[in-house]
Amino acid sequence: MLQHFNYKPMYTEGTLPGWTFSFFYQQQRYTGDYMPDGEIRWTGETPPEEETVKKTIHELMTFHVYE
Repeated sequence: MLQHFNYKPMYTEGTLPGWTFSFFYQQQRYTGDYMPDGEIRWTGETPPEEETVKKTIHELMTFHVYE
């Protein structure tokens, strides 16, 4: 389960091309960029169980950004 999930637009105007995000998973902090096409680019370490984490991030971004 992801904890303390935060996101913000990459640019102050809030327009695309994407968002930066951070969260804690298994007591480790992870960061990345979420692109408009749904691609996730890790800006640090890649979390274990990456595919499960990516699915959760997609769900959170869909809920918070697109709806």
